Amino acid sequence: QVRLVESGGGLVQAGGSLSLSCLASGGIFSRNVMGWFRQAPGKERDFVAAIKWSDGTTYYPDSVKGRFTISRDNDKNTVFLQMSSLKPEDTAVYYCASNSVYKGMKASAYDYWGQGTQVTVSS
Repeated sequence: QVRLVESGGGLVQAGGSLSLSCLASGGIFSRNVMGWFRQAPGKERDFVAAIKWSDGTTYYPDSVKGRFTISRDNDKNTVFLQMSSLKPEDTAVYYCASNSVYKGMKASAYDYWGQGTQVTVSS
């Protein structure tokens, strides 16, 4: 059973930076893709970034490209999301997710999820 635990959320001012971590355990060897999503109140869960454990290939939507960076530490089974130039509209609960292969940016393409961590960006 794959277990994903996010950490690092918090309150930050607009223009600031924040780093999130996702520790993966339990059969993670079969899950080659790790993704980050976010969900604001009343909105859908949106794709933020993804990375392959195997070769580090990364994926980003245009909305965060250049501001967010996803990385991984294979030895520690941890994926990171470095966020900079944060905006109030980045406020959301951020979720870590995993899948065996990259199937695009839809939340439905991922089958294991963490509990989420709140990121709040004040104006």
